[in-house]
Amino acid sequence: MKKVEVVAAIIYFENEILCVQRPKNKLNYISEKFEFPGGKIEQGETQTEALKRELIEELNIETDIKSLFLTVVHQYPDFELTMHSFICEAKSKELKLNEHIAQEWLSINELKKLDWAAADIPIVNKLIMNG
Repeated sequence: MKKVEVVAAIIYFENEILCVQRPKNKLNYISEKFEFPGGKIEQGETQTEALKRELIEELNIETDIKSLFLTVVHQYPDFELTMHSFICEAKSKELKLNEHIAQEWLSINELKKLDWAAADIPIVNKLIMNG
C-alpha cells in the first residue's frame, strides 16, 4: 500500500483555530471534508520547512510554528497517511484560499460541528480533550 507523509498546521489566532475545506475529489472519503492545512513533505525538507512552504502555497499565510502536537497514522482505502500536526500562531486572519473551497475560524468547542477528514479527527479530539 502506498504511504504518504504529510504535515498539518493547527493555526491559532486569538483563541480560534483555522479549519479549511477540501475541494471535490475523486476519493469521496476526503472530498469536501474539513482538514487542518498542510501537505506532503518533499525530499530533503524538514517537517517545519514543508509546513511553512505548504502554508504559503495553499493560503499565502505565514505562521510561527510552536511545537509538534500529534502524529497520526491513518489507513485510508487507497493509502496509509502519516500526518505530523503542529501548533502554530498566525499574525492575522488574512489569507487566500488557493486550494480549499471554504474556511472557518472556530473555538475548540465548535470544532466538532464540521465534517472532518478521518485522519484529522484524532487531532480534533485531542484539542477538545486538552481544552
